Amino acid sequence: MSENQLSSSRRSNSRQELVELVRSQLQALLQQENLQGAKALLIPVQPADIAQAIDGLPEAMQAIAFRLLSKDEAIEVYEYLDPSVQQSLIAEFKHQDVLDIVDQMSPDDRARLFDELPAKVVWRLLQQLSPEEREATALLLGYKVGTAGRIMTPEYISLKESMTIAQALERIRNLANATEIIYYLYVTDSQRRLTGTLSLRDLVMAQPEQTVSQIMTREVVFVHTDTDQEEVARVIQHYDFVALPVVDTEQRLVGIVTVDDVIDVLQQEATEDIYTLGGVQSGGDNYFQTNLVVVARKRVVWLLLLLLTNTGTAVVIQNQEAILEQVVALTFFIPLLIDAGGNVGAQSSTVVIRGLSTQEIRSKALAVIGREGSAGAILGFMLGTVVTIWAYFLQGNWGVALSVGISLFAISVLASVSGSALPFLFHRFGLDPALMSAPFITTAVDVLGVFIYLTVARLILQV
Repeated sequence: MSENQLSSSRRSNSRQELVELVRSQLQALLQQENLQGAKALLIPVQPADIAQAIDGLPEAMQAIAFRLLSKDEAIEVYEYLDPSVQQSLIAEFKHQDVLDIVDQMSPDDRARLFDELPAKVVWRLLQQLSPEEREATALLLGYKVGTAGRIMTPEYISLKESMTIAQALERIRNLANATEIIYYLYVTDSQRRLTGTLSLRDLVMAQPEQTVSQIMTREVVFVHTDTDQEEVARVIQHYDFVALPVVDTEQRLVGIVTVDDVIDVLQQEATEDIYTLGGVQSGGDNYFQTNLVVVARKRVVWLLLLLLTNTGTAVVIQNQEAILEQVVALTFFIPLLIDAGGNVGAQSSTVVIRGLSTQEIRSKALAVIGREGSAGAILGFMLGTVVTIWAYFLQGNWGVALSVGISLFAISVLASVSGSALPFLFHRFGLDPALMSAPFITTAVDVLGVFIYLTVARLILQV
């Protein structure tokens, strides 16, 4: 681990320890009904850490702890809270308390909150927002979930090309408190079409009498409102942007996506992919806060599918019952072969699915599949050689040993090819490659692996 990584790890651990300490002390003070002490405890703590500490409190204490915060701090902390905690707090608050907090939230965070709330609650809250905030939130809610339009914020600063630097700086001073970011500025024409960008640094370094058109950058990188949020994240990551402009079909600037929103997207997408790879469909919900009955219902679909697929292994073994009765030693190596094949296939599918997700795979599918097949052949030769020697040492029968070794070689090649090819097939049909997850590939390789093994054994042993 590099020195920078070690330092980062230490900072992360110390922050987590701080949050745990704050949470435990806060809980103790609330149990003692020492509200003044609890309020003093939270004063020097960062809003994100306060939110994490409140998330870990018993539900009955969460509303009490939240009410200890000043109004401005409460608004900031609320945006960091888990959606389930936000909902429970809404149920606890008085009507005006809710409106004060929700009205001051940034539109993109408010839209995410409304996604989690019942329709009637959303409608009531929308009616009570200020006209400006209601319009901004309704704009975001009108876009499809998972797109740039849904995660963008309409709080940005736009300038005109004809403005002088002095006029631009004055506009920034007037709007700074009402916008989410001022480091990047966007230039639009009379129809609000995006024509250029410039940074606050460029503006400060320019002469007061210069115009915006003289210092702005006209080659603008932007996304459209219907661009997938994963693509937005990739663009921001590629260009190292702090914010990215979003335009509609007529190239009019309608909002920006900031890097903190992208971090949330990356975490959400990574969690979804990991759950899917494990055959667990979360549906975007917090898995550990979902009702157990719902959890079981979501997981049982995959498990039933895998169970039915696994019956194919039993059918193959039943059809090859004669050879197993004559050479019982063959049965000893079935678990070894199917486990090895499943592991090889899972490795291939994992690297290909990840490559497709991050767009690291730029070559043709056949080239990638061929590469994985070659890797499977090398792995199969190495593992097969070792297993052949080991099987002979255990059984003293070269026929059985060769059957095991040759089968493992064939199974490794098959597993690598299928593990890399099936995600491409899903991707081609517009499906999430992660659906072709490791459990499914492992099960498929199990069935074919047993068939290959017993077929090879029948040919070698002449049974």
